[in-house]
Amino acid sequence: MIEIRNLTKYYGDNCAVNDISFTVNKGEILGFLGPNGAGKTTTMNILTGYLSATSGKVTINGHDILEEPQEAKKTIGYLPENPPLYLDMTALEYLKFVAELKGVPRAERAKQIGEVMRLVRITDMANRLCKNLSKGYRQRVGFAQALLGNPDVLVLDEPTIGLDPKQIIEIRNLIRDLGKRHTIILSSHILPEVQAICERVVIINKGIIAAIDTPENLSRSFSKASRLQVLVQGPAKELTTKLRTIPGVKNAEVVLEKEGGIQQLVLESDPEVDVRKSVFFVLADNRWPILEMRSLDPTLEDIFLQVTGPQTAGRRS
Repeated sequence: MIEIRNLTKYYGDNCAVNDISFTVNKGEILGFLGPNGAGKTTTMNILTGYLSATSGKVTINGHDILEEPQEAKKTIGYLPENPPLYLDMTALEYLKFVAELKGVPRAERAKQIGEVMRLVRITDMANRLCKNLSKGYRQRVGFAQALLGNPDVLVLDEPTIGLDPKQIIEIRNLIRDLGKRHTIILSSHILPEVQAICERVVIINKGIIAAIDTPENLSRSFSKASRLQVLVQGPAKELTTKLRTIPGVKNAEVVLEKEGGIQQLVLESDPEVDVRKSVFFVLADNRWPILEMRSLDPTLEDIFLQVTGPQTAGRRS
């Protein structure tokens, strides 16, 4: 669906994007991550046709963004970090304007606008001036304009910025649902959100790709052993003895003893083996109640910090 090959962008002598290549498959939700100044926004602006590359190639659904810009852009809906609203228009007037710009057939405009307004829950704000909307509602109007024309590809740059926790959950669920019908590139600094939504992630740093894979595979590759923390009520010595017999478990240690015979254990296991079911059954068979079980494997946030390292100030993104 999207193919980026040897993409490079210079601003004067500054190389913002340095010979990067990756693809996004049809129907995939891809997380595109990077610290400020990493080249992330530059890449998205090239991908959506707002900037030209110094060299390299971007194709969207078979259309080269430079050689066939109109055909390529027809397949893209773009929500930049700062939604491009006309503040003296009402939300409805603005969406009518965008629908006309995108070439949505006149007979379909009212229906499409109504549908996208319902999707992002701004129907009750239709006649309010954009300048009088809260930041969260402005973000929703920006989301609505990206959806107009029913594009195959959605490029979302910080789509939940300015939203309250309830609204973030609503937009997250909306993105998941849209992923069933659209190919999505999602950029966000809220890394648990990316880990919850995206099937694969690309991490860019200082203009080059620092990591690319599924969040699960990245976690395994950045950990020599998988670690599992278990809070369980039972005798410490017997617990560790039994848990060490589970295939794949390399070690089991009590790290904290609490009142009432409650033990906090950390298990180390082969990263290729998921031992959680076996742990559950061993503890259940011995009638040792599990009070908590959680993974201590590297999160996407841990991996992001590891691969990006110290940042250099003064670079543009």
